[in-house]
Formats: sequence, structure tokens, C-alpha cells
Amino acid sequence: MKIDILTLFPEMFASPFSHSILKRAQEKKLLQINAINIRDFSRNKHHTVDDTPYGGGAGMVMGPESLFECFDYLEKKYGGKPGRVIMMCPQGEPFNQQYARELAREEHLVIVCGHYEGIDERVREALVTDEISIGDYVLTGGELPAMVVVDAVARMIPGVLGEAASAEDDSFYHGLLEYPHYTKPRSYRGYEVPEVLLSGHHENIRRWRRRQSLLRTLERRPELLTRATLTNEDKKILADLLHLLQSLNLS
Repeated sequence: MKIDILTLFPEMFASPFSHSILKRAQEKKLLQINAINIRDFSRNKHHTVDDTPYGGGAGMVMGPESLFECFDYLEKKYGGKPGRVIMMCPQGEPFNQQYARELAREEHLVIVCGHYEGIDERVREALVTDEISIGDYVLTGGELPAMVVVDAVARMIPGVLGEAASAEDDSFYHGLLEYPHYTKPRSYRGYEVPEVLLSGHHENIRRWRRRQSLLRTLERRPELLTRATLTNEDKKILADLLHLLQSLNLS
């Protein structure tokens, strides 16, 4: 997969994408990330890309010229229009695991990082296919949200993670929160690893982990259960958990 990130601050992406899983994915040619400086496509001598808004108001707005020129460059580079063009903005569709899986099926993504008060609406109308928000809050620019999207999408690309099961066990992959993890030592400062994980009985371990996943989701994010695909076994576990929690509340 190729990901081109259009930004005023390409240096922000150097460190996050030069370590760990994303670094290895690029070394294995599974992922190609390019941070492109929007200022390089400015036609004025000061390389400015923003101006005051028509109609008045506070702040500055990123103009359309440099971004349109940048897309012209990408079309020439790749021999055609990019597939999905994502604008990071608070007004966008909320980003989630399902969205990440969908984007991971693409061969080429372009992510536009806004700054200042916003981006000229003509860029949105003519070039953007997706608007994404990572939460109901405002940041100083689209760079940090872009990093979040790239990281989440990259994990879904086949071969990026060492084991295919690693991504499938993540929180939200199947609509539920992940079960708790333990490693050595077996006992630490009076805190013990659950006996079932030491038993070597794979079916009992699977059932324990599923129960813990359902319990955590029920306690922390119960709204996820309305959208999750639940098996008959899951429904029985949830019924038992609800009965247990109700009895505890009554006692």
C-alpha cells in the first residue's frame, strides 16, 4: 500500500514512522509512506499557503492553489487520480476499526492534513472522497490524526504484524474490548496470574479469554455489544454475567 500525506510539517512524521512495526512494514515493501510538503507547491516567493477568509472572521484559511497543484503532481507521478483521498477534520465521520479495515483494502491512500482555521471548501468539493475525525475535539492540525489513521490501517495490511492472529485479537477487531494479558513472573508483589492461563488447556483458556472480553465490554463500553456479532456461546456468557452483576448489586 502507498500512503501520501499532504502536510505543512512533513518532519513531524519522520520519527513515528521510523520505528517498530511501521518501520519493518516499509522495509518489507508492504507499506510506502510519503510525507509531502504542501509549501513546495506554492507559487509565491514566500511559499505561503494561507490567506484571510472571505466574509471576514478570525484566523487564516489554507488556499486551494497549492493543494490542487499537489494533486496534479500526484496524478503525473502515478499515472492517474488517487483512489481514496482523506481529509482529517473534526466534522468528518468517526474513525473506528471497521473503517480501518475498509481502508486497508485500498492500494493507495492520500491524507490531507489541514491547519490554521481550515481548508478552502473547493478542495473538499473537488478532491476529497472521505472526511475522517478521530474524536470530538479540536487539534492544531491534521498531522496527529493522520498518524493515528496510518497506524491503525497499517496493522490491517496482511504481513505487517508478525502473526495474523495479533490483529484479530485487538480490541474492537470483532466489536469487543480485548481480554487481559499476563506474562512472567507468575507472581509479582502478591499479584498472581490466573490459574487457567497456566493450565495448558487451550479450550478452557479460550473460554476464559472470551468471557473476560465480554465482561470488559459490558462494564466499560456496553454500547459496543449492540453492534457486535455474538455467537450463542457469547449470549449465554453475557446472560450469566448480567445475572452475576445484578446479584452483586443487590447484595
